[in-house]
Amino acid sequence: MKNWLKHKYALSEEGAKDMIKACISVTCTNIVLMMSSGILYLLIKDLLDNNLTSDRIWIYAVGSAVIILLIAVTNYIQYNATFLSTYRESGRRRTTLAETLRRLPLSFFGKKNLADLTTNIMGDCAQIETASSHWIPELIGAVISTGLVGISLFFFFDWRMVLASFWVIPVAFIIIITCSGAEKKAIRKNSAIKLDMSDGIQECLESIRDLRANGAEGRYMDKLEGKIRKVEKEALYTELKMAVYVNSAAIILKIGIGTTALVGGALFANKTIDILTFFMFLMLVSRLYDPMQITLQNFAAIIACGIQCERLDEVLSHEIQTGSTELKNKGYDIVFDHVGFKYSDDTDVLKDVSFTAKQGEVTALIGPSGGGKTTVSRLAARFWDVSQGTIKLGGEDVSKIDPETLLMNYSIVFQDVTLFNNTVMENIRIGRKGATDAEVMAAARMANCDEFVNLLPDKYNTAIGENGSELSGGERQRISIARAFLKDAPIILLDEATASLDAENETAIQEALSKLIKNKTVLIIAHRMRSIANADHIVVLKDGVVAEQGSPEQLSGYDSIYSRMMKQQTVSLNWKM
Repeated sequence: MKNWLKHKYALSEEGAKDMIKACISVTCTNIVLMMSSGILYLLIKDLLDNNLTSDRIWIYAVGSAVIILLIAVTNYIQYNATFLSTYRESGRRRTTLAETLRRLPLSFFGKKNLADLTTNIMGDCAQIETASSHWIPELIGAVISTGLVGISLFFFFDWRMVLASFWVIPVAFIIIITCSGAEKKAIRKNSAIKLDMSDGIQECLESIRDLRANGAEGRYMDKLEGKIRKVEKEALYTELKMAVYVNSAAIILKIGIGTTALVGGALFANKTIDILTFFMFLMLVSRLYDPMQITLQNFAAIIACGIQCERLDEVLSHEIQTGSTELKNKGYDIVFDHVGFKYSDDTDVLKDVSFTAKQGEVTALIGPSGGGKTTVSRLAARFWDVSQGTIKLGGEDVSKIDPETLLMNYSIVFQDVTLFNNTVMENIRIGRKGATDAEVMAAARMANCDEFVNLLPDKYNTAIGENGSELSGGERQRISIARAFLKDAPIILLDEATASLDAENETAIQEALSKLIKNKTVLIIAHRMRSIANADHIVVLKDGVVAEQGSPEQLSGYDSIYSRMMKQQTVSLNWKM
């Protein structure tokens, strides 16, 4: 039961236990509330039979007081077991989700977009929180308590009255269950349309500058409005479809009042039951059906919530990258040994790639776009796991090392820089937690950041806006390089690290890099040949295979891809309009 709840509603071990407790507490609360009707029945029966003595009055008074006390206690327990436990579980769920996302391979994120993951963390968690606190315990508690009351009445009263009163409840639930498949299908379609709309809104905000520059705002907004209208239309259709089923179930419940009255009237006319029993059942159905109608609505909502639970469980149950937290490598040579890699669609990205990036040398990855250069660098840092072959760091298989432990040895500078809405100082300090201000500024000077930082209003304490919006592309790139200097890891991966810099700054950065890379393993991806002028080893990747490799001198000695690229670069530099 506990494991089923964990996967069904994306709960933790503690959350599954709390939900069981919540269901039990709601059941007890409902039974205690129904006990008050039992006391009222006995009291009226004694009045009609002239059997109300002072002793019995005291019994009823004490019984009523006990029930009031029990109601207070069970309500308090129910509140703690449902609401407070749910809020604690919601916190655990979000934390667990964040921790799981942190340890998932990047291949998972290749299948998901930002809007989808944001919906997972915010929307889906909030929906499940509401279901756990309001719907699921209430539904299960109502079903169990109603079943227990029905069984009790069956033994103590006329069974025909029980059937006349309770037959509508399973029929109403069957109607809702019947629609569950159609509802899930509609909810999935609705969710996909909402995600498409969210993507459109996010894309619009991120690309507004380009849209304006190309005069495409009007066309894009018309398209976006179409997506919004589609969400509205699908939501109305889904609600209408569910309303048909829920209202049909509610009508069935109302029929139960009629059957109770008809059967009770007939039995009373035949003197099979007394007037008190007849009215007791009429009072019972009037009290039972209204809350049961709300329970049916909750049941429909729980079915719809199943989609959010599946989406969260997909993330929480996904295989994470694990490995040893202790490195036993001998040196920092990176060896690719017959490495192959495929994406989820079975497309070969790399095929039988073998080369060695030696410690103390600069290994350059070059070749046509789409050849697999960036993939090689990501595999070296275990952003993905290889499909075949092995990658070893100092003789140790990287797939057997915990990703966080492994990445402690890497300084990575991506082509696309990510900065945070914080100060220059804190953005550089990302490179090494706990670094002093002096160490941060020393790293910044090595990356040639002083030139623009000193012109900022508050220098290193200047906030640079969301993703460094207050800085130019070259300035953002230099902050990224300063992080690598600050981290000072034994392995450096540079993915077009100087692509956004002008010739003067590129020269300055290359001079600084020459100091940084001493005795380190350097893997550099570049399209501009001047960026790899001093490389020790060249690996040319084309169509996912190593087309050629060797020193610049070796590859320049014949009509190689490398030599042709050098010539083409020279031609482009000398080109005039």
